[in-house]
Amino acid sequence: MLLGEEPKERADAARNRMKVLAAAARLFREKGVDAVSMDAVAAEAGVGKGTLFRRFGDKSGLAAALLDERERELQQAILSGPPPLGPGAPAAERLSAFVDAYLDYLLGHLDLVRMSETASPGARYRIGAYRFWRLHVAILLADLRPECDADPLAHALLAPLAAEHMAVLVGEYGVSRAREAVRVLVFG
Repeated sequence: MLLGEEPKERADAARNRMKVLAAAARLFREKGVDAVSMDAVAAEAGVGKGTLFRRFGDKSGLAAALLDERERELQQAILSGPPPLGPGAPAAERLSAFVDAYLDYLLGHLDLVRMSETASPGARYRIGAYRFWRLHVAILLADLRPECDADPLAHALLAPLAAEHMAVLVGEYGVSRAREAVRVLVFG
């Protein structure tokens, strides 16, 4: 195996992974993330609990696996998609496009993102996707304001986009008002 190459997944393991992810997505959509146990996911997928726990660890690991493809799509759009989200637009336009795209992603998967971000203290900041978002925002901020300390500013800008925070805003004010509040906070 080459450095950086992932080990090949056995065919039966791949089938089980797909069955588990499909079952979890279906159950989470029908019953809500909080109402679904790992036991229910295993039963729905037709796999043993041990298989499920070995592969995903816990419900937050399962949530992260379900989010992975959506995160990759957004990352790809940032890296090589059309402007303004992708390269080729001024930094201010790219930052605005990122916030809008991230809000679409977040609000479309709020319960799953919330679970993955709150699984343990500081979990949000250890997620690979968050590190990507923070780096992207820091690069744009450094381009916009070369004199700024872009890294902590990027964290501060992303703070109102935390899933726990957005869940409270959406619950109290609805999606439209929550989205607008974040945009006003971020862009003034």
